[in-house]
Amino acid sequence: MLDRFIQQCLLQVLQPRFDPTFSEHSYGFRPGRRAHDAVCAAQRLIQEGRRWVADVDLEKFFDRVNHDLLMGRLAKRIADKRVLGLIRRYREAGIMANGVMMERYEGTPQGGPLSPLLANVLLDEVDKELEKRGLAFARYADDLNVYTGSERAAKDAMLTLKRLYARLRLRVNDTKSAVARACERKFLGFSFWVAPGRVIRRRVAPQALREMKDRVRQITCRSGGRSLKAVGAALREYLTGWKNYFQLAETPRVLRDLDEWIRHRMRAVQLKQWKRGRTAFRELRTRGLSRTGAAKVAVNARRWWHNTSMLIHVALPTRDLDALGVPRLGR
Repeated sequence: MLDRFIQQCLLQVLQPRFDPTFSEHSYGFRPGRRAHDAVCAAQRLIQEGRRWVADVDLEKFFDRVNHDLLMGRLAKRIADKRVLGLIRRYREAGIMANGVMMERYEGTPQGGPLSPLLANVLLDEVDKELEKRGLAFARYADDLNVYTGSERAAKDAMLTLKRLYARLRLRVNDTKSAVARACERKFLGFSFWVAPGRVIRRRVAPQALREMKDRVRQITCRSGGRSLKAVGAALREYLTGWKNYFQLAETPRVLRDLDEWIRHRMRAVQLKQWKRGRTAFRELRTRGLSRTGAAKVAVNARRWWHNTSMLIHVALPTRDLDALGVPRLGR
Protein backbone atom coordinates (compact mmCIF):
# COMPACT_ATOMS: atom_id res chain seq x y z
CA MET A 1 0.00 0.00 0.00
CA LEU A 2 1.27 3.44 -0.89
CA ASP A 3 2.58 5.44 2.01
CA ARG A 4 -0.01 7.95 3.18
CA PHE A 5 2.46 10.79 2.63
CA ILE A 6 2.79 9.86 -1.05
CA GLN A 7 -1.00 9.72 -1.35
CA GLN A 8 -1.26 13.23 0.11
CA CYS A 9 1.35 14.47 -2.37
CA LEU A 10 -0.58 12.94 -5.27
CA LEU A 11 -3.76 14.54 -3.98
CA GLN A 12 -2.12 17.97 -3.85
CA VAL A 13 -0.96 17.57 -7.44
CA LEU A 14 -4.18 16.18 -8.88
CA GLN A 15 -6.85 18.13 -6.96
CA PRO A 16 -6.12 21.53 -8.57
CA ARG A 17 -6.04 19.89 -12.00
CA PHE A 18 -9.29 17.98 -11.73
CA ASP A 19 -11.52 20.01 -9.42
CA PRO A 20 -12.21 22.98 -11.76
CA THR A 21 -13.46 20.54 -14.39
CA PHE A 22 -16.04 18.88 -12.13
CA SER A 23 -19.75 19.67 -12.33
CA GLU A 24 -21.04 22.60 -10.30
CA HIS A 25 -23.69 20.20 -8.97
CA SER A 26 -21.06 17.99 -7.31
CA TYR A 27 -20.36 18.86 -3.67
CA GLY A 28 -18.56 15.92 -2.10
CA PHE A 29 -14.89 16.12 -1.07
CA ARG A 30 -14.17 19.34 -2.93
CA PRO A 31 -12.37 22.44 -1.61
CA GLY A 32 -14.81 25.07 -0.37
CA ARG A 33 -17.80 22.72 -0.60
CA ARG A 34 -19.53 20.57 1.98
CA ALA A 35 -22.63 18.46 2.59
CA HIS A 36 -24.65 21.48 3.76
CA ASP A 37 -24.17 23.09 0.34
CA ALA A 38 -25.63 20.01 -1.34
CA VAL A 39 -28.63 20.01 1.02
CA CYS A 40 -29.32 23.70 0.35
CA ALA A 41 -29.02 23.11 -3.40
CA ALA A 42 -31.61 20.32 -3.16
CA GLN A 43 -33.87 22.63 -1.14
CA ARG A 44 -33.67 25.31 -3.85
CA LEU A 45 -34.55 22.83 -6.58
CA ILE A 46 -37.63 21.67 -4.70
CA GLN A 47 -38.64 25.27 -3.96
CA GLU A 48 -38.47 25.98 -7.69
CA GLY A 49 -41.24 23.44 -8.23
CA ARG A 50 -39.38 20.19 -8.78
CA ARG A 51 -41.42 18.18 -6.31
CA TRP A 52 -40.44 14.68 -7.53
CA VAL A 53 -37.09 13.00 -7.06
CA ALA A 54 -35.16 10.07 -8.49
CA ASP A 55 -33.17 9.04 -5.42
CA VAL A 56 -30.38 6.62 -6.33
CA ASP A 57 -28.33 4.58 -3.89
CA LEU A 58 -25.28 2.76 -5.25
CA GLU A 59 -24.53 -0.67 -3.87
CA LYS A 60 -21.18 -0.70 -2.03
CA PHE A 61 -19.81 2.01 -4.29
CA PHE A 62 -16.25 2.15 -2.95
CA ASP A 63 -16.05 -1.66 -3.17
CA ARG A 64 -17.33 -1.81 -6.76
CA VAL A 65 -15.25 0.74 -8.67
CA ASN A 66 -13.66 -1.03 -11.63
CA HIS A 67 -9.90 -0.47 -11.84
CA ASP A 68 -9.57 -0.62 -15.62
CA LEU A 69 -12.44 1.77 -16.20
CA LEU A 70 -11.07 4.29 -13.75
CA MET A 71 -7.52 4.07 -15.06
CA GLY A 72 -8.85 4.58 -18.59
CA ARG A 73 -10.56 7.81 -17.51
CA LEU A 74 -7.44 8.98 -15.71
CA ALA A 75 -5.19 8.22 -18.70
CA LYS A 76 -7.23 10.70 -20.76
CA ARG A 77 -6.34 13.45 -18.28
CA ILE A 78 -2.86 12.52 -17.06
CA ALA A 79 0.05 12.25 -19.47
CA ASP A 80 2.69 11.32 -16.91
CA LYS A 81 2.82 7.53 -16.79
CA ARG A 82 4.73 7.60 -13.52
CA VAL A 83 1.78 9.28 -11.82
CA LEU A 84 -0.59 6.77 -13.39
CA GLY A 85 1.59 3.96 -12.11
CA LEU A 86 1.46 5.30 -8.56
CA ILE A 87 -2.32 5.60 -8.72
CA ARG A 88 -2.64 2.04 -10.01
CA ARG A 89 -0.49 0.76 -7.14
CA TYR A 90 -2.77 2.57 -4.71
CA ARG A 91 -5.91 1.25 -6.35
CA GLU A 92 -4.74 -2.34 -6.48
CA ALA A 93 -3.27 -2.45 -2.99
CA GLY A 94 -4.06 -5.83 -1.46
CA ILE A 95 -6.32 -6.37 1.52
CA MET A 96 -5.90 -8.65 4.50
CA ALA A 97 -8.50 -11.43 4.87
CA ASN A 98 -8.08 -13.85 7.78
CA GLY A 99 -4.39 -13.01 7.94
CA VAL A 100 -3.82 -13.67 4.21
CA MET A 101 -2.99 -10.94 1.68
CA MET A 102 -5.59 -10.96 -1.13
CA GLU A 103 -5.27 -9.12 -4.45
CA ARG A 104 -7.80 -6.38 -5.20
CA TYR A 105 -9.39 -6.20 -8.65
CA GLU A 106 -12.14 -3.70 -7.91
CA GLY A 107 -12.96 -1.18 -5.24
CA THR A 108 -11.01 1.65 -3.67
CA PRO A 109 -9.38 1.69 -0.21
CA GLN A 110 -11.88 3.37 2.09
CA GLY A 111 -10.40 6.08 4.24
CA GLY A 112 -7.54 6.74 1.84
CA PRO A 113 -7.06 10.40 0.93
CA LEU A 114 -7.09 9.68 -2.81
CA SER A 115 -10.31 7.64 -2.88
CA PRO A 116 -12.81 10.57 -2.81
CA LEU A 117 -11.02 12.36 -5.66
CA LEU A 118 -10.88 9.21 -7.78
CA ALA A 119 -14.58 8.62 -7.11
CA ASN A 120 -15.37 12.13 -8.34
CA VAL A 121 -13.32 11.53 -11.50
CA LEU A 122 -15.41 8.47 -12.31
CA LEU A 123 -18.82 9.88 -11.35
CA ASP A 124 -18.21 13.18 -13.13
CA GLU A 125 -19.03 11.34 -16.33
CA VAL A 126 -22.58 10.79 -15.04
CA ASP A 127 -22.81 14.42 -13.91
CA LYS A 128 -21.89 15.74 -17.35
CA GLU A 129 -24.41 13.49 -19.06
CA LEU A 130 -27.17 14.68 -16.72
CA GLU A 131 -26.23 18.28 -17.50
CA LYS A 132 -26.45 17.60 -21.24
CA ARG A 133 -29.97 16.29 -20.72
CA GLY A 134 -30.94 19.42 -18.77
CA LEU A 135 -31.67 17.54 -15.54
CA ALA A 136 -31.48 19.30 -12.17
CA PHE A 137 -29.57 17.36 -9.53
CA ALA A 138 -27.32 17.49 -6.49
CA ARG A 139 -24.56 14.96 -5.80
CA TYR A 140 -22.39 14.39 -2.76
CA ALA A 141 -19.93 11.55 -3.41
CA ASP A 142 -22.12 8.57 -4.39
CA ASP A 143 -25.37 10.14 -3.06
CA LEU A 144 -27.24 11.62 -6.00
CA ASN A 145 -30.78 12.99 -6.26
CA VAL A 146 -32.36 14.19 -9.52
CA TYR A 147 -35.29 16.58 -9.04
CA THR A 148 -38.06 16.87 -11.62
CA GLY A 149 -41.46 18.48 -12.04
CA SER A 150 -43.42 15.27 -12.53
CA GLU A 151 -43.44 11.61 -11.57
CA ARG A 152 -43.01 10.51 -15.18
CA ALA A 153 -39.92 12.69 -15.61
CA ALA A 154 -38.47 11.27 -12.36
CA LYS A 155 -39.03 7.71 -13.61
CA ASP A 156 -37.30 8.56 -16.89
CA ALA A 157 -34.40 10.04 -14.92
CA MET A 158 -34.14 6.86 -12.86
CA LEU A 159 -33.90 4.73 -16.00
CA THR A 160 -31.26 7.09 -17.39
CA LEU A 161 -29.21 6.84 -14.21
CA LYS A 162 -29.34 3.07 -14.20
CA ARG A 163 -28.05 2.99 -17.78
CA LEU A 164 -25.27 5.46 -17.03
CA TYR A 165 -24.14 3.60 -13.91
CA ALA A 166 -24.26 0.28 -15.78
CA ARG A 167 -21.71 1.68 -18.25
CA LEU A 168 -19.40 2.23 -15.28
CA ARG A 169 -20.14 -1.29 -13.98
CA LEU A 170 -21.74 0.12 -10.85
CA ARG A 171 -24.82 -1.44 -9.28
CA VAL A 172 -27.90 0.47 -8.19
CA ASN A 173 -29.39 -0.76 -4.93
CA ASP A 174 -33.04 -1.19 -5.93
CA THR A 175 -34.24 -1.65 -2.36
CA LYS A 176 -32.88 1.75 -1.28
CA SER A 177 -33.45 3.65 -4.53
CA ALA A 178 -36.85 5.08 -5.42
CA VAL A 179 -38.91 7.58 -7.35
CA ALA A 180 -41.04 9.55 -4.90
CA ARG A 181 -42.19 12.98 -3.88
CA ALA A 182 -39.17 14.98 -2.84
CA CYS A 183 -40.43 15.60 0.70
CA GLU A 184 -40.78 11.85 1.27
CA ARG A 185 -37.09 11.09 0.73
CA LYS A 186 -33.97 11.97 2.69
CA PHE A 187 -30.74 13.46 1.41
CA LEU A 188 -27.55 13.41 3.48
CA GLY A 189 -29.51 12.97 6.72
CA PHE A 190 -32.01 15.75 5.97
CA SER A 191 -35.52 15.77 4.55
CA PHE A 192 -37.81 18.63 3.59
CA TRP A 193 -41.24 19.89 4.60
CA VAL A 194 -43.66 22.50 3.34
CA ALA A 195 -44.05 25.45 5.71
CA PRO A 196 -46.85 28.05 5.55
CA GLY A 197 -46.72 29.98 2.32
CA ARG A 198 -45.53 26.83 0.53
CA VAL A 199 -41.98 27.53 1.60
CA ILE A 200 -39.68 24.48 1.59
CA ARG A 201 -37.84 24.02 4.87
CA ARG A 202 -35.14 21.63 6.06
CA ARG A 203 -35.51 19.13 8.90
CA VAL A 204 -33.65 16.18 10.36
CA ALA A 205 -34.76 13.11 8.43
CA PRO A 206 -36.89 10.69 10.52
CA GLN A 207 -34.32 7.91 10.13
CA ALA A 208 -31.48 10.17 11.31
CA LEU A 209 -33.64 11.29 14.24
CA ARG A 210 -34.34 7.68 15.26
CA GLU A 211 -30.64 6.83 15.07
CA MET A 212 -29.78 9.82 17.23
CA LYS A 213 -32.37 8.92 19.88
CA ASP A 214 -31.18 5.31 19.91
CA ARG A 215 -27.64 6.51 20.54
CA VAL A 216 -28.76 8.83 23.36
CA ARG A 217 -30.70 5.94 24.93
CA GLN A 218 -27.52 3.84 24.90
CA ILE A 219 -25.50 6.61 26.54
CA THR A 220 -28.14 7.32 29.20
CA CYS A 221 -28.93 3.69 29.91
CA ARG A 222 -29.70 3.54 33.63
CA SER A 223 -28.08 0.11 34.04
CA GLY A 224 -24.68 1.38 32.94
CA GLY A 225 -23.49 2.12 36.46
CA ARG A 226 -21.90 5.42 35.42
CA SER A 227 -22.08 8.72 37.23
CA LEU A 228 -24.08 11.62 35.85
CA LYS A 229 -20.80 13.40 35.13
CA ALA A 230 -19.58 10.49 33.00
CA VAL A 231 -22.90 10.31 31.16
CA GLY A 232 -22.75 14.06 30.56
CA ALA A 233 -19.24 13.76 29.09
CA ALA A 234 -20.37 11.03 26.68
CA LEU A 235 -23.41 13.06 25.64
CA ARG A 236 -21.26 16.14 25.13
CA GLU A 237 -18.89 14.24 22.85
CA TYR A 238 -21.68 12.80 20.72
CA LEU A 239 -24.17 15.69 20.63
CA THR A 240 -21.60 18.39 19.83
CA GLY A 241 -20.85 16.76 16.48
CA TRP A 242 -24.52 15.98 15.87
CA LYS A 243 -25.54 19.56 16.55
CA ASN A 244 -22.81 20.98 14.31
CA TYR A 245 -24.07 18.91 11.40
CA PHE A 246 -27.81 19.23 11.92
CA GLN A 247 -27.79 22.92 12.87
CA LEU A 248 -29.09 23.42 9.33
CA ALA A 249 -32.50 22.05 10.39
CA GLU A 250 -35.30 24.63 10.38
CA THR A 251 -37.42 23.00 13.08
CA PRO A 252 -36.71 24.78 16.38
CA ARG A 253 -39.64 23.16 18.21
CA VAL A 254 -38.42 19.65 17.39
CA LEU A 255 -34.94 20.51 18.66
CA ARG A 256 -36.33 22.05 21.86
CA ASP A 257 -38.39 18.91 22.47
CA LEU A 258 -35.22 16.85 22.04
CA ASP A 259 -33.48 19.01 24.63
CA GLU A 260 -36.29 18.39 27.10
CA TRP A 261 -36.25 14.65 26.42
CA ILE A 262 -32.46 14.43 26.88
CA ARG A 263 -32.60 16.33 30.21
CA HIS A 264 -35.44 14.04 31.27
CA ARG A 265 -33.21 11.03 30.72
CA MET A 266 -30.28 12.64 32.54
CA ARG A 267 -32.43 13.25 35.62
CA ALA A 268 -33.51 9.60 35.53
CA VAL A 269 -29.84 8.58 35.50
CA GLN A 270 -29.19 10.66 38.61
CA LEU A 271 -32.20 9.19 40.43
CA LYS A 272 -31.00 5.70 39.62
CA GLN A 273 -27.60 6.55 41.11
CA TRP A 274 -29.23 7.42 44.43
CA LYS A 275 -31.02 4.03 44.42
CA ARG A 276 -32.64 4.00 47.88
CA GLY A 277 -35.55 6.20 48.87
CA ARG A 278 -33.75 7.50 51.95
CA THR A 279 -30.77 8.62 49.84
CA ALA A 280 -33.03 10.24 47.26
CA PHE A 281 -34.93 12.11 50.00
CA ARG A 282 -31.71 13.42 51.55
CA GLU A 283 -30.18 14.50 48.22
CA LEU A 284 -33.36 16.19 47.01
CA ARG A 285 -33.76 18.10 50.26
CA THR A 286 -30.13 19.22 50.03
CA ARG A 287 -30.83 20.52 46.54
CA GLY A 288 -33.77 22.63 47.63
CA LEU A 289 -36.82 20.44 47.00
CA SER A 290 -39.58 20.80 49.57
CA ARG A 291 -40.02 18.12 52.21
CA THR A 292 -43.35 17.09 50.66
CA GLY A 293 -41.93 16.98 47.15
CA ALA A 294 -38.86 15.02 48.22
CA ALA A 295 -41.05 12.54 50.09
CA LYS A 296 -43.23 11.93 47.01
CA VAL A 297 -40.19 11.08 44.97
CA ALA A 298 -38.56 8.99 47.70
CA VAL A 299 -41.66 6.85 48.26
CA ASN A 300 -41.44 5.71 44.64
CA ALA A 301 -37.67 5.87 44.43
CA ARG A 302 -37.38 3.16 41.77
CA ARG A 303 -39.86 4.75 39.38
CA TRP A 304 -37.07 6.81 37.86
CA TRP A 305 -38.77 7.88 34.64
CA HIS A 306 -42.05 8.73 36.38
CA ASN A 307 -40.25 10.75 39.05
CA THR A 308 -38.45 12.93 36.51
CA SER A 309 -41.80 14.37 35.48
CA MET A 310 -42.47 15.57 39.04
CA LEU A 311 -40.83 18.51 40.86
CA ILE A 312 -37.37 17.04 40.51
CA HIS A 313 -36.50 19.75 37.98
CA VAL A 314 -36.29 22.05 41.02
CA ALA A 315 -33.60 19.87 42.59
CA LEU A 316 -31.90 19.10 39.27
CA PRO A 317 -32.46 22.31 37.27
CA THR A 318 -31.51 22.54 33.64
CA ARG A 319 -28.67 24.95 34.44
CA ASP A 320 -26.97 22.23 36.52
CA LEU A 321 -27.26 19.80 33.63
CA ASP A 322 -25.96 22.46 31.24
CA ALA A 323 -22.93 22.83 33.51
CA LEU A 324 -21.92 19.30 32.49
CA GLY A 325 -21.31 20.67 29.00
CA VAL A 326 -24.16 18.90 27.20
CA PRO A 327 -25.05 21.23 24.31
CA ARG A 328 -28.54 22.59 23.79
CA LEU A 329 -29.78 21.49 20.40
CA GLY A 330 -32.52 24.12 20.27
CA ARG A 331 -30.09 27.03 20.39
